[in-house]
Amino acid sequence: MCRTVDLHQAVLARNDENALALRGYLGDRGTVAVNLLSSPGSGKTALLEQLLARAVAAGVPAAAVTADLATENDATRLARSGAPVRQILTDGLCHLEAGMLRRRLEGWMPEGTRLLFVENVGNLVCPASYDLGETLRIALASVTEGEDKPVKYPTAFGLAQLVVITKTDIADAVGFDREAFLRGVEQVNPGVPVLETSARTGVGVDALLAHVLRAADGEEAHVPVLAREHERYLDSHDHGDGTGPHVHDGDGDHDHGDGRGPSSGGRGRHDDVPGAAPVPAETGGNAP
Repeated sequence: MCRTVDLHQAVLARNDENALALRGYLGDRGTVAVNLLSSPGSGKTALLEQLLARAVAAGVPAAAVTADLATENDATRLARSGAPVRQILTDGLCHLEAGMLRRRLEGWMPEGTRLLFVENVGNLVCPASYDLGETLRIALASVTEGEDKPVKYPTAFGLAQLVVITKTDIADAVGFDREAFLRGVEQVNPGVPVLETSARTGVGVDALLAHVLRAADGEEAHVPVLAREHERYLDSHDHGDGTGPHVHDGDGDHDHGDGRGPSSGGRGRHDDVPGAAPVPAETGGNAP
């Protein structure tokens, strides 16, 4: 058991290093990454299509990477916005990792890209465990998923720097309990901002883009309690140089583990650790 835990920690430490390098790579190019996490069917792709279209219309250089287990359907859909889009097929892997993302960006990401939206695999367990070098981490949930979503997935929502409610145009029809949802969010992530949106009606889309642009302009993002706890953990396990634990054992290909946090380096607890998955076949290019 101890050996298994040590392996998980080593894997995450390697991803941390890759994420740090990716954050520097993006920073050197003046690009801000936004990591989008949600369950399948949350309306994440529809909302992102609207965000990209509005960014393009406003003259904001934006691009997107979208990850799925199979098909390039989402990339094809997002490309309708007019923004550059690239697909990553994970071939069964339930999340993106920093090394994987870096390889797909090199040689592809257009010069001058200001906003890079990363649509993670539809999953609220595994993706919460991996820092992707993002500046802003957003957790999304639709009104159809139930108001207890945040407390059922406390790592994903507890490490978010922004929470977005989607499909609000049908909230009344499905009996969504908004106040119960907000209580759950506050329970797992005190003080985190919450935005309500509808890709169908356009409600909240401009506010969401404005929030992302403020982050790109350097406005300090919300720092979750779980992130602060992990910073204290790193401080107590560093090498005396303030850098925390390190593992140098590869190029970041196909990592597995638990407990990843946002760009601040926060790693939360994550008890549902998946088994090993096949090495992902990264495919796809610019969507037609």
